[in-house]
Amino acid sequence: MSDFIKINRALISVSDKTGITKLGEKLNAMGVEILSTGGTLKVLKDAGVPAISVSTFTGSPEILDGRVKTLHPKIHAGILARRDNEKDMDTLQESDYKPIDLVVVNLYPFEQTVANPDASDEDIIENIDIGGPSMLRSSAKNHVSVTVVVNPSDYKTLLKEMKENEGATSFEFRRNCAAKAFALTSRYDTAISRYFSAKSKEEAEMFPPKLDLDYTFRSELRYGENPHQKASIYVSDEYKGPTLLDGNILSGKELSYNNYGDLDACLDMLLDFQEPFACVLKHANPCGAAVADSITEAYKMAYESDPLSAFGSIIGLNREVDIECAKLLHETPFVECMIAPSFTDETFKLLKKKKTRRLLSLPQISNGLPKDQMVYKSIRGGMLLQMQDDLETNIDDLKVVTKRKPTPEELKSLIFAWKVVKHTKSNAIVLAKDNATVGIGMGQTSRVDSGFMAVKRAGDRAKGAVMASDAFYPMPDGIEVGTDVGVTAIIQPGGSKGDELAIEAADKAGAAMVFTGHRHFKH
Repeated sequence: MSDFIKINRALISVSDKTGITKLGEKLNAMGVEILSTGGTLKVLKDAGVPAISVSTFTGSPEILDGRVKTLHPKIHAGILARRDNEKDMDTLQESDYKPIDLVVVNLYPFEQTVANPDASDEDIIENIDIGGPSMLRSSAKNHVSVTVVVNPSDYKTLLKEMKENEGATSFEFRRNCAAKAFALTSRYDTAISRYFSAKSKEEAEMFPPKLDLDYTFRSELRYGENPHQKASIYVSDEYKGPTLLDGNILSGKELSYNNYGDLDACLDMLLDFQEPFACVLKHANPCGAAVADSITEAYKMAYESDPLSAFGSIIGLNREVDIECAKLLHETPFVECMIAPSFTDETFKLLKKKKTRRLLSLPQISNGLPKDQMVYKSIRGGMLLQMQDDLETNIDDLKVVTKRKPTPEELKSLIFAWKVVKHTKSNAIVLAKDNATVGIGMGQTSRVDSGFMAVKRAGDRAKGAVMASDAFYPMPDGIEVGTDVGVTAIIQPGGSKGDELAIEAADKAGAAMVFTGHRHFKH
């Protein structure tokens, strides 16, 4: 049998009608006979695309309010008949059945219906597709003979394939399409199973009894964390939010395994700030961060927090990079990657001069942090799930526990430091002044040691700074590490048996202290 199968007849039945009229027009121009159903048939005919209703083709009307329309031997025999099997083809001829060479189907929006808070159980049940998955599985099973397309983004590729092969598709193309079809039906069935297994609609969306994740292979990476480790990257088929995988790599080498990890931590920070914000990261930890009236000033302050640690860093900005900011960035020694919503043409021309420096644009940075996202973390033999840490703390949420209240300026810096410490690996201490970090300590087994690191990095700038701790101080020594060098205000969760001693230490130093009532561990 030839590797190439010419498409003479297509069945098109889609819920997502994006691009369907253009596809119909192109197929018709190539001489392809089109079969269709319901709303798809109407859209095609309204656009002037000749199409035959499935009911006319099968000789059987749609029944049960459209629940039964493509579940017919004439449809599935036409799809499943093996073109290189004489018996199959004789059966088609004897029954006056015709081969169907192309199936273009996407499914009822079950997942979107479940996600709609106003959808009733009846609405959800009616959005369980039966005929669609049946046709997808039939055509994917018989991919040796039949082409199946499930995503509007593949219409252009299909037409290109047919144009290059005189109306036919190659076996390799059909097999790749079949893989996508089976991936779609697998995810679809998993979503339905999750809904029925859950005790409530909310549970179906959050913690399913069985976890089946859908990820599609994107590419191999040069290596993993170290050169002797192999690595690759996969794309989630379900995530709906800003992701590096939607970013545009404008310049520089391909991203490494470690680059992706660092950039993802950087993206988390960028999404958490609405004001002009810049951050400098190393090994998924911030070594500098700042907000300001302009992105240029924000970057200048973030870099000055710890220039030594900034060597070989990842830089994130949540505003378009203009030429003024680009000049500062260009002067920064050895930067691995820069990510921002966009770069002006003038900016890009300057920054791409350093060939090894990677530039990424991701417009979705401006969208802010999506709420109620699930975070996955693999462990040997299992997976941990939790809701992302998107809890916001405002000034009104703070409880003043010391004799002295923070000044308005201190309160502003305390809230800023609290947002930064949330993105810093535990144990984490952040010193900040005027909405910019001046010293960060992280990842230590002792909170006191993290305090010493932050103070050392701040130097003289610690005087008059505020201090944030991601978890409570069980003893006063961590407080004293800050107040001994001039820290004037402290923000921490509170809730320790040692709270009274910590408050006493702050009062003794004349510092203000506020409790948030919740911690921000990041392991």
